[in-house]
Amino acid sequence: MKKLFTLFAFLAIVMGAKADWVEDYKIDYSKNTGFPFYVMGYVPEWVDGVMTDYGAMFKYVEVKDDAEETSDVIVKTQGGVEYYKIELAEPGWHQYFIADGIPTELDGSYTAKALVKASEACTININMGWGWNEGQQKGTSVNIPAEWTEIEWEYSGIGGTSCNLVAQPGTVTATIEWKWVTVSHNAKESRPVVWQEWLTNDGQSIIPDVAHENKWMGDAETPWADPETKWNDQEKNYLICAWGKEREVNMNEDGGWDPFPATIEQEADGNHYFVVHGKPATTEGDASAWDNQFWIQSPKEWKSGDQLKIHFRYKASKAVTVATQCHKQNPSDYLIWHAIGDIAFTEEWQDFDGTMSIADDMAGTWSIAFQLNQNDKDAIDFYFDDLSWQSMKLDEGYFVAGSNPNTGLEYDFDNAVEFVYDEEAEVKTATIGEKDAYVSQIMISTVRGNDAAFKGNTLKPSGAITNDPDNWLDYAPSSLAKLNLPGEGIWRIYLDEDYKAMAFEMLEGTEIAPKDIKANPTVVTINALERDYLTADSNGNAREAEIGTGEPWDNQFWIVANRTLSTGEVTVVQFSYRANTPAKASTQDHADPGSYLHWAAIGDVNFAEEWQDFETTFTVPSEANGMKSIAFNLSEIKEANTYELKDFIWKLEDNTETLINETGGTNFYVKILGGNPEPVESGITSVVNNKKATTVTYNLAGQRVSKSYKGIVVKNGRKLVTK
Repeated sequence: MKKLFTLFAFLAIVMGAKADWVEDYKIDYSKNTGFPFYVMGYVPEWVDGVMTDYGAMFKYVEVKDDAEETSDVIVKTQGGVEYYKIELAEPGWHQYFIADGIPTELDGSYTAKALVKASEACTININMGWGWNEGQQKGTSVNIPAEWTEIEWEYSGIGGTSCNLVAQPGTVTATIEWKWVTVSHNAKESRPVVWQEWLTNDGQSIIPDVAHENKWMGDAETPWADPETKWNDQEKNYLICAWGKEREVNMNEDGGWDPFPATIEQEADGNHYFVVHGKPATTEGDASAWDNQFWIQSPKEWKSGDQLKIHFRYKASKAVTVATQCHKQNPSDYLIWHAIGDIAFTEEWQDFDGTMSIADDMAGTWSIAFQLNQNDKDAIDFYFDDLSWQSMKLDEGYFVAGSNPNTGLEYDFDNAVEFVYDEEAEVKTATIGEKDAYVSQIMISTVRGNDAAFKGNTLKPSGAITNDPDNWLDYAPSSLAKLNLPGEGIWRIYLDEDYKAMAFEMLEGTEIAPKDIKANPTVVTINALERDYLTADSNGNAREAEIGTGEPWDNQFWIVANRTLSTGEVTVVQFSYRANTPAKASTQDHADPGSYLHWAAIGDVNFAEEWQDFETTFTVPSEANGMKSIAFNLSEIKEANTYELKDFIWKLEDNTETLINETGGTNFYVKILGGNPEPVESGITSVVNNKKATTVTYNLAGQRVSKSYKGIVVKNGRKLVTK
């Protein structure tokens, strides 16, 4: 624009003394005409502005020349991609996004709300996820009523800074209708956040300590000072704030084509903008998505934990939705597949204002890439204007904050203590804790000024912390590293930057003395029922003689801790075990029993007919932060089997705490095929009898259902289809 668009140079967000309810995300589906998210094999349809899931009796196949199945009914997404709607003979399993690009904080707790109804009341799972690896989702069961109702559900212990919501109705055949979804959190008082403007009123880049003769050209009103700048010239390519790529323009010697400083053109009213005149995408396969591209280039590199605000205006010659990615300093250097979500272009100018949190896998981001042919291969012109970045201005150095779960003392990241150089010790030191506020857990970070940024830039020592200033532990960057101290008190922490090592000394307080921990003698006997054949693998191939609906976790056993555990806590697990038939049991990390977190727990437990003793040291991984239980998958074999376990110990490695009671069965849960996790009561030695008939019916999610329930059910250990 002729008059440069800018955001506020400094934006202070001051929260009141009391916690405030903050809405982080909202999507109103009536503003869409088709499914606006990435399609995971199932396409909810739009009916009068309502996102409608027609249930498990349908599947959707993309319209292509080589499509194996077709139908007379075709469904379009918001981006214009077409799918055949195909009726199934039996219920299939389905899932789909209901939200994406939700800004979240590490270790945060969130409440989701939705206006929704179903053709008949049903229960579905909804995951909040920050990645697609194991342990990067939190799941919960949500009841959908038969009338329009505002429902809500919660998540805690979030491990990422940008999340999605995925509805998993599975084999539910009911029609589910969605009008809107919001995600919010209850925010505590926090110090004001200052946002650093990277685009000044006169268009000048203000990178500290770097002189620039040219302008930061976010408004496209000034011609490029050096239009011959090459995309891979790292000495100055960041001086170009907008890059374009058009198929077979700016060809290279390898037969491909390279980015170039974005073309600047003028509208009838005199306004200038950046434009990519997209050519028809012809490259085979998914690579055609980047036959034509556009980049918004940052003036600097962003690291994990950085919080950014992005603004731009955009339109296209045709309505289309494009994906965005994070790239490195050279625009064509791909970094990670996600950035600011999918952008729905229309033929009219729109404004984008969003917050971008740099997760671990986004560290090193310099630019946002727009995959202009992600959903449409036509020749389309794309227009951009008013490009702006803002970053959170934080204190940099080394800072420590403390807490004490035993006394209720919470972290105060705003007032984290800064490390200062100690001339006598020749290292940096900080003292945390006070006479009336002893600490037993700390977090050490390289930034201060925002809770999420503090948690995202923590340091983690390589071994167990001891009260010994001469015991130096190497440290490394780690998100959300909560360090448990061997005592409650006032602590001095020593930090050597040169050797990247730290040591700890208690100045006042009480060390935690080792305990004489005794094994819990409860004998747990699990009569695991025969499961169905396993489901197909990711390529649709059978894993056993036939393809069924079975999973290794159809029968399960849990050891449940008395409290939640944090990343990095080192524990020891011991028990004795045997089975009627030799079998492997894989293990997983769960929160409460049935709330899966991560696939890697204490490894495989190989049962034999004779009693064996098991012992291992288990460190809580970052993916399982907030875990409370270890799950044993007792259906790795298809056949029914009887498993026995006894003499349980689960303790901290330093023997300062037992994580389970030394008597009784309240720390043990069992799930039998089709059932829910149930506690093992004290004194009970046989959990179920596999010869005993039952009239109780369950759905595949393990939830009890009525006799009128339609779909696949489990009764007496057998899977049946009720109609």
